[in-house]
Amino acid sequence: MSADDIYQFEAQSIDGKSVALPAFKGKVLLILNVASKCGHTKQYAALEAMYRKYQPQGLEILGFPCNQFGGQEPGDDSQIREFCTVKFGVTFPLFAKVKVNGPEAHPLFPFLKERALGEEDRKPIKWNFTKFLVSRKGEVRKRFLSRQTPAEIEAEIVAELSR
Repeated sequence: MSADDIYQFEAQSIDGKSVALPAFKGKVLLILNVASKCGHTKQYAALEAMYRKYQPQGLEILGFPCNQFGGQEPGDDSQIREFCTVKFGVTFPLFAKVKVNGPEAHPLFPFLKERALGEEDRKPIKWNFTKFLVSRKGEVRKRFLSRQTPAEIEAEIVAELSR
């Protein structure tokens, strides 16, 4: 582990268990902030399909509920888990609700923004479903905007899986 990779962090799962990110070492990660009452919430279905398709090749999708954008994730962790499971059949890892911007942000998100490649990528997250692609070595490869659908970024994920 080094200060240059994501394996220095841990987070609380949506079920209240501590998860050290080294558990995902050697996997390609798509890390994103999610919300249940957002115009982009329908991306859950495509994310789950992508997860089922590419998880055997080493993809992990890590969803972090966040209520910082328009109050679009008002529920508690158990309500969020139930919504994602019942409405979208989500099986990829979900984590406890976090903040992604500001002084109370989960430390993983400032790290992701700081390590993203473009100058624009280092700015605060603007909305729900902002996605970060992370290599098998824990290096931040790219930041995707909320409006970029899983289908639109699939080729880049596949390319990262093949490295």
